[in-house]
Parts: sequence; structure tokens; C-alpha cells
Amino acid sequence: MWTTDTPSRCRRRGRIGLLVVLMVLVLPAVNPAHLQGTFEIDEFFRFLHKFGFQKTEKHSQKDTEWDTFGYIYGNITSRTNFTVPVTLAVLDKRSFLEYYANRNDYDRDVACQRMFDKLDKIVYSRACNPHAEADYLRRVPCERGKLCVDEDTRENVVPGSQFTFVISDPNVPRFWYVSMVACYQNVSTCQWHHYDYRKYHTEPPRLDFDITLVNGNPNRQTLSFFNPLLFHFSFDRQNTLEMYLIFFVVYLLMVPLQVYAVRLQKHPVTRLFTVSLVLEFVSVCLLLTHTVRYAMNGVGDEKLAVMGDIFDIFSRTSFMLILLLLAKGWAVTRLQISVSSWILLMVIWIPYCAIHVLLYIWNRTEVDIISDIDEYQTWPGWLVLACRSTMMLWFLWELRTTMKYEHSSQKLDFLLHFGASSLVWFIYLPIVAIIAVNVSPLWRYKLLLGITNSADCLAYCVMMGLLWPNRAGQYLLLTGTNFGGMDELDEFNEAPHIVHRDSDTLHSSNGDLDVVDDYLDNDDDDEIETLVLSTDDLLHTGSNSFGVGTGGSKPLSLHNGSAMNGIGKGGRSFD
Repeated sequence: MWTTDTPSRCRRRGRIGLLVVLMVLVLPAVNPAHLQGTFEIDEFFRFLHKFGFQKTEKHSQKDTEWDTFGYIYGNITSRTNFTVPVTLAVLDKRSFLEYYANRNDYDRDVACQRMFDKLDKIVYSRACNPHAEADYLRRVPCERGKLCVDEDTRENVVPGSQFTFVISDPNVPRFWYVSMVACYQNVSTCQWHHYDYRKYHTEPPRLDFDITLVNGNPNRQTLSFFNPLLFHFSFDRQNTLEMYLIFFVVYLLMVPLQVYAVRLQKHPVTRLFTVSLVLEFVSVCLLLTHTVRYAMNGVGDEKLAVMGDIFDIFSRTSFMLILLLLAKGWAVTRLQISVSSWILLMVIWIPYCAIHVLLYIWNRTEVDIISDIDEYQTWPGWLVLACRSTMMLWFLWELRTTMKYEHSSQKLDFLLHFGASSLVWFIYLPIVAIIAVNVSPLWRYKLLLGITNSADCLAYCVMMGLLWPNRAGQYLLLTGTNFGGMDELDEFNEAPHIVHRDSDTLHSSNGDLDVVDDYLDNDDDDEIETLVLSTDDLLHTGSNSFGVGTGGSKPLSLHNGSAMNGIGKGGRSFD
């Protein structure tokens, strides 16, 4: 029976809701394409963003609809007058890694010299390296209302901005890294030094920045229909909006159908699956809303994204719970699960859910965005994959046990196909995670997102088909507990049968009842034997031998010397 909410269930739901709210409030925002904030000089170094710029097409022409360059533009100002400017750096990966690795030297002057040691040889500087072509640095802050000192041509700067970087790479897409550091170059000696604010200010000065990173010309957005879908997205996140739109349409069709099905077939299995499906639909809606807003303003709504990810975790883990319950035979061969089985299931499943949530928190807070690893290349990710593989092995063990004691060919066929499809769902993530290690980071996120969401969507479709009302009755015990008449006999016939004596002798043409009499007469008076007959045996004897009522699935006991109702031979009858 599906019972009403109890206080304990309400408290559990309240804890889950509190967990979602806390994660939304605590977890930081990641990967906005529109950066706004403040850099305090006493921080020394601030990493701002990692952004993937698309490959520049050979026919690209600046300020046209064919413009496929990348752009970084914005404003950096300060309310404090700086004696000398500090540095904004936009570097590709090869140049950035050594620059980034040298930032932690205790002597800040030495750190500045090491950070820019190799960059000095390739980066353009009007005073120190005028023949270089790499335009990677800007001196900031810029004077309000004017261009930065390194911008010499107004036409090269996006209107409303003080600086602009144009990113061009005709070979491959590439990540670029944006950062600010409290270092300045002495134009006389061309040496780099730390900007020690204590020599010039009583309080550490602040820089206010407003920076935007885009793929495509910001002045020509309206000339390309597809540009809004790619404009604010880093290359590794492009096309995710279309992906979420497709899944939204699919779930928009599935959820009403499943709600209709669960109204026709009220059973805990179908209700639990409906909850799992609705959680996934809510997750897709939240992530789609965030992605649409991100496409519009480059920021999105990170709280919606966090909530969407959390609902996705709950949906996947609840779906795994459904698979484990069905593997144990719930609603297939039995309507109840023992208390010990429930306790064992919860002891294993609840920690798995907790580990999954911890992996998500770890991935957002501890994994360095500069690194090219994904969530499954960290030790929490390995732990989740190991736990998932363990759950898969347990699923197979429970399924094997259920099939071992099932004798209905129809149900065995269902369990076989159910186990095969569920095994694919269990195993795909470890396999994809291993393959993704060898995939470029520029493509890895889209690969993982596309395959995981597609596999989950396919699994929901298959489960929805299996639990559909006009099909589920063929192999699942989903019609409730009120079985009667022939349905009860059919269910009894599919159970394991224990026959102490060959029941086929009961079907002999003229001596079937005499055999029963002989069987009873040969038993000791104090011995009671149980003869369990299949419904096929009961129906085969015909109406002239047995009277079959609505309680035909009750085990029949032969008692020596007792009356046997329904046989009418030798004064003996079945009780």
C-alpha cells in the first residue's frame, strides 16, 4: 500500500530541501563570460577566467558577418591614482603555465621577474620589445573615459570599452587565460617589479573591472542567425543550449504521459519512477533556463544551474534505486521486501548518494579550473565510479538470485532483457569516463554531457515502456493485491512447485482417485504430508473430479483420515 506522508518522511524531505538551499547559497559561480568584480592589489595575483576560443576561419574578415575572431574587451578603472600601472595578462596555455607556476615565490619582486622572464622575449612592448608581435599585456588601470595607454587606435577597440584583445588562431580552437597581477615593468631598465602599495598608499588600492569574452564580433551579432547560440559560450560549452532544448522537448512529452500512466496504475514502483522522471525534467528545465540566460548576457543564473545539477543527481540515484528494487524481485515475483533487505539496500544506496553529492561539491570548489581534468579524473570521481561498479555487481547478483527462483518463462524473458538494458546503463559511465581521459578538454565536456544525458533519457524511455499499464501486467505484479479467480491461479502456477509424490498419477484415466486413497491409506496416522499442485493440474482433472473455487491458489493439504471436499470418493475430501 502507498501510505500518506508521515512526520519522518516530511523531516527527510525537509533535510533534502535544506541541503539544496545550502548548496545553492554556498557554491561559487563558475565560468561566466561577463566578468565583473574588484581586484585588491594586496592579493598580488588574481586569475579571472579560462575561455575557449573557436578556430578562426580562413575567410574571416574583421567587422563583417564572416568575422570568427575571438574578442576580449572591457574596462578597468580605479578610484585611486596609481604611481605606476599593474598588468592585465591574456595568455594562451603554453605561455600561461610557466607564468602561473612562478606566482608563489615568497619574494614578490623575484616572482614578477620569473613570471615575465620568457614573456619578455615574445610580448610586444613599445619601450622594451617593439618588434614583437604577441599583444598579450595591458597596463591597468585605465583613465576613466579614455583608452588604456597600450591602445593606440580607437577603431581597434570595441565601442564603450577601454581595451580590446582580438584572438585569432587559424589552426585549432584553444583555451586562453585571463589574469591580473600586481607587477609592473620599469620602462627604463625593462625589469619587472612588484607593486608594493605600502610605499605609495596607506590602504591597498582596488581595481574595478568589467570584462567580456566572446566568440564572434560584438559589433556584428545581428548579422548571423546562429551567432547568439555561440556568442557568449566558451568553445567547450558551445551547442549545450541546443542539447538542453532537445532533452526539454523529449521530457515535455514523456512527463504528461507518465503522469497519465501512474493515474491508471497506482503502485509504489510506478510512483517512484514518476518521481525520478519529474526530478530529471525539473533539472533540465532549470539548466535550460540558466543556459538561455547565459546566451543572452554571458552570466546566466548560477543558482538555477546548481539546483539543476542537484536535481539531476537525485534523479539518477533514485532511478538506480528502482533498478535495484526490480532486481530483487519487487513487483516481479513478490509484492513485499523483507525489513533486512530494505536495511541493506539503504545502507548501501544512501552513502552512494552522499558520495555523489560530495563529488559535485568537490568539483566546483577544489578542482583548479586552470587544470584540464574533469570530475572523473579526481579521487572523488574515481570513488563514485568504483561505487557505481560495485552497485552494478550487486545488481547482477540480486538479479541472478531472483531468476534462480523464478519458473515463469515470460517473467524470465523480461528479467533477462531488463538485466541486459540495465547493465548497459550501469556500465556506460565508467567506460565513457575512461575514454574521455584521451579526449581533448575542448571537446570533453560536451562528450560527457551528451552521452550521459542521452543514456539517461533512453533509460527513462525504456523503463516507461516497461511500466506502461497495458504491458506491465504481463510480467509485473502491478495491479494491486486483489487477485481472484483465474488470475490468482495463473500467479500460483508461476511459483515454484513442491510435489512430494508424482502428481501425474492423479491424471490416470480411471484410477486417479484410487491412487489418492492408496496414498493416504499407506501413510502413518500421525504423519501429515503436503501436496502442492499447480493450477494446470487442478484445471486438467475436469469438473467431475475437482471443484475449483476462487481460492484455488491456496496450498492443498492431504490429511490422513480427514474428509476431502470436492472428490466424493471413499468418503475423503480436500480441506
